[in-house]
Amino acid sequence: MATPGPPGPPRPGNHPPNPNVNPNPQSLSDNMQNLNLNRPPPPSMPHPRPSSTQFPAPFSRPGPPPPAPVRPSGPPPPSFPPGRPSGPPVSQSQPSPLGYRPPPPTGTFPPNRQMAPPSLPPGARPGWMGPPPPVVPPPGAVMNNGPPNFAPGGLQAGPRFPPPAGIASQLTPPPPLGPPTAMAGAWAPPQPQTMHAFLGSASPPVQQQRSPFAGAAQPPSVPHGSQPWSMQPNQVPPPPPISQSPQAPRMFGMPPPMPNQSMTAISHAVGQTGAPVAGPSKIDPSQIPRPVPYSSVVLHETRQGNQANPPPPATSDYIVRDTGNCSPRNMRCTINQIPCTADLLTTSGMQLALLVQPLALPHPSEEPIQVVDLGESGPVRCSRCKGYINPFMKFIDQGRQFICNLCGFTDETPRDYHCNLGPDGRRRDADDRPELCRGMVEIVAPKEYMVRDPMLAMYFFLIDVSMNAIQTGATAAACTAISQVISDLPEGPRTKVGIATFDCTIHFYNLKRALQQPLMLIVPDIQDVYTPLETDVIVQLSECRQHLELLLESIPSMFENNKTADSAFGAAVKAAFLAMKSNGGKLLVFQSVLPSVGTGALSAREAEGRTNTSAGEKEAHKLLQPADKTLESMAMEVAEYQVCVDIFITTQTYMDIASISVIPRTTGGQIYYYYPFSAVTDTAKIYNDLKWNITRPQGFEAVMRVRCSQGLQVNEYRGNFCKRIPTDVDLPGIDSDKTIMVTIKHDDKLQDGSECVFQCALLYTTVYGQRRIRVLTLALPCTSMLNNLFRTADLDTQFACILKQGANEIPSSPLLQVRERLTDRCISILCSYRKFCATVTSSGQLILPETLKLLPLYILALTKSTGLRSSGKIDERSFWINYVSSVSTALAVALVYPRMLAIHNLNCKDDASLCPPAIPLSSEHISDEGIYLLENGEDCLIYVGSSVDPDILNKLFGIPSVDEIPTQFVLQQYDNPFSKKLNDLINEIRRQRCSYLRLKLCKKGDPSGMLFFSYIVEDKSSNGLSYVEFLIHIHRQIQMKM
Repeated sequence: MATPGPPGPPRPGNHPPNPNVNPNPQSLSDNMQNLNLNRPPPPSMPHPRPSSTQFPAPFSRPGPPPPAPVRPSGPPPPSFPPGRPSGPPVSQSQPSPLGYRPPPPTGTFPPNRQMAPPSLPPGARPGWMGPPPPVVPPPGAVMNNGPPNFAPGGLQAGPRFPPPAGIASQLTPPPPLGPPTAMAGAWAPPQPQTMHAFLGSASPPVQQQRSPFAGAAQPPSVPHGSQPWSMQPNQVPPPPPISQSPQAPRMFGMPPPMPNQSMTAISHAVGQTGAPVAGPSKIDPSQIPRPVPYSSVVLHETRQGNQANPPPPATSDYIVRDTGNCSPRNMRCTINQIPCTADLLTTSGMQLALLVQPLALPHPSEEPIQVVDLGESGPVRCSRCKGYINPFMKFIDQGRQFICNLCGFTDETPRDYHCNLGPDGRRRDADDRPELCRGMVEIVAPKEYMVRDPMLAMYFFLIDVSMNAIQTGATAAACTAISQVISDLPEGPRTKVGIATFDCTIHFYNLKRALQQPLMLIVPDIQDVYTPLETDVIVQLSECRQHLELLLESIPSMFENNKTADSAFGAAVKAAFLAMKSNGGKLLVFQSVLPSVGTGALSAREAEGRTNTSAGEKEAHKLLQPADKTLESMAMEVAEYQVCVDIFITTQTYMDIASISVIPRTTGGQIYYYYPFSAVTDTAKIYNDLKWNITRPQGFEAVMRVRCSQGLQVNEYRGNFCKRIPTDVDLPGIDSDKTIMVTIKHDDKLQDGSECVFQCALLYTTVYGQRRIRVLTLALPCTSMLNNLFRTADLDTQFACILKQGANEIPSSPLLQVRERLTDRCISILCSYRKFCATVTSSGQLILPETLKLLPLYILALTKSTGLRSSGKIDERSFWINYVSSVSTALAVALVYPRMLAIHNLNCKDDASLCPPAIPLSSEHISDEGIYLLENGEDCLIYVGSSVDPDILNKLFGIPSVDEIPTQFVLQQYDNPFSKKLNDLINEIRRQRCSYLRLKLCKKGDPSGMLFFSYIVEDKSSNGLSYVEFLIHIHRQIQMKM
């Protein structure tokens, strides 16, 4: 990486990193248990200064308040803290809108350690992320009840991950790479599906001590958003008992399947040509592939015996030990053996790509990333390709030279880096230098990697105060959330904040301490915007905290009688950018109505496009493209000056997300979408989302590049970033949730049996002003055998890449074409396996590679998803496309194939597991007497059957009958074990997904019930075939290609 750095004018004063800073960039992984969900903010108290944390940011995860540790002296250390937003809890008293939250521990301790609640020292930082208190609406405004308060100490849940102590007894070694067991199924007359995919039991709950603050408890460890129920090698779902007719016998004389393939026998109702014979299709639903759970946490060593060790599925629970390759959480490849030629890759039908999540959260039991400081000379690099030193570079001539493993060039070893070689040819100090023995290291960047001093941590809040925003309570919800997260911003003189409001004009606020109260500065020109002096509107947080809190409390009442319906969104973003331009930083925008005036004004295109949608979707996809280039060109300018924009859309109408979203996508930010916004149900989510946004591990003014071995090259990058030159991506902001897809292509033939290397280098600035280079290295073997490609294919990564590419095509192609291309890609992969790798040749068998046997199910689910189904709102589809563009590998499957759990029998469960077994997404598993929870990482739907026992309804939701189900639902905890178990379950899911899910109650015969059943993807519907029919269709197409 050739000394990339951020553009922009230099700033006076260089602040070198403090030598007392503890260089442990991952203390977050040790403190992840400080997550607290479903609890309200504690009573109002003076805001203490936030405590120090390590590395990128004071990343705290949502949840109730953990005990307050003493804040260490000195500057903040450089690492990730814990904490993610959590939900509404239970209490009898109403907390203050600016409630105080006790700080999370800054030290590291095992997840099961109890913390005594010491008195709160000065300077300790609140670490609680419960829902905010209700917002009091101005006279005449729409009632905003806010989230309910829950009793102190409610809603505690066990840890997502096992505690470090005794880990060995709970871990199982990863399965060998050897051939998996075959899975066979037989076609039989249609039967009700009764197979359940069982979910692995969770760890026992952590013993927790009550904090002196309301609702406080030490939360359990935070998960990674992993979905724990994918199919594991050597696991086959148990066939259920089938009533009425017996299962059809297997074909006589059918040879056994290959060890790495699954076989499903199709009856002779499907002929040799694939043409179906009249009559019902015969299939045994219990034998078709479905996800099954992982029963234990896997210890994964990235390399064993000097060879790459294929990673566990992204949706499983695993602990990584870095033995030369980087963690699969940070970088995964779609195939774990690289094809030697482009022709071999083309024959397989699969994609060769990397999914890179540079700042991904580690497991709490993993070792922290090593920080390497090589002084002013900086990291050792290849002088030709600029690759960074890594474990696979070979030293020769007694260590005086090294051969680059990326380009093959021989370089002189710098004199101060020289070391003699041992008898094995390795440097004698290789095991003592992290950069020579680990696949992931963090290198302190010397001054030559900076074109200016590291930027300050600057946060600017931009709030919509138009009539609609005021009346719906969106403005009050935003102000309440901001006032509560101010104390979670990084502490110290490097942290600056600013705030502005807007309707058809823009209002800045002078927050200087010398003023008795904040002073409003109005900018009326929204066509050619300007900004007041930066020194007036962006002030050090330590100097303006009181003024800021006073202002946030006053804004809803200041504008309570505002009758201006227009919004100058584009002009407001431009004005805020001009104020931040000299430094860069985070711009957080709260927007409630369609931008209608000033720069970047938009029209209600949705109404214009309805006729197109009904006319065969010929032009409907154009509504998913930006309306014009105005906001796009503005986004490029904003990104150039290192400003990252996040937009919180709180609306009840069309917003043209397709046009607005170009700003966060270009600047490394994201869209949050609350539709239809309700101050009753969404206030808590806004607070938790905002808290996680500013406290998660993150960096500023970043540049990323991926390098490959000779014979391979990067083809394309996809994600939320700005790209000015082909080889690098510019990221004004990068955080632990963002994933970038990197597609790879061949430019030469690779040698069979050799290893090729991928290296990702991320140069970025921590929130404490330290310039760092995070280097990820992954070495994989090359193969000339097609069978090895299928044997080592990574299902989750393959599917995540297919998902991202499909989403990218939606704005430029009719939906029908996109769905057909996705199905064709699935058929192409399976046909290649059948033609070149399978040994069974009977036409009555659908043969699937063991590693990809769930691919047809996931592709079917994708074609029925929000982004690709024919029905649905334009904005919902636009938001889905934007969410997918940066979604992690672990959450990609959950998005299209959600998890469904039966919760009506939670009270009958005796085991320690919080989560009941997952149920297939088929209506045959849904009873009118049951209650079912369905979650996809973003939303959580609870379906109540029409004949549910009223006693259960009363215990869980406090309602007497199904007819009384409210349209706006806020989860509460009632005084009974059943209610506590439901709250614990939802808390656990929120921890697993790292997201404060929106809850919605659904019932039969209601639009909410239709929404729920739209996710039951295995059923036939207006959106597509049933799972059984789709398998028959796939089989028929493969037969025709044979």
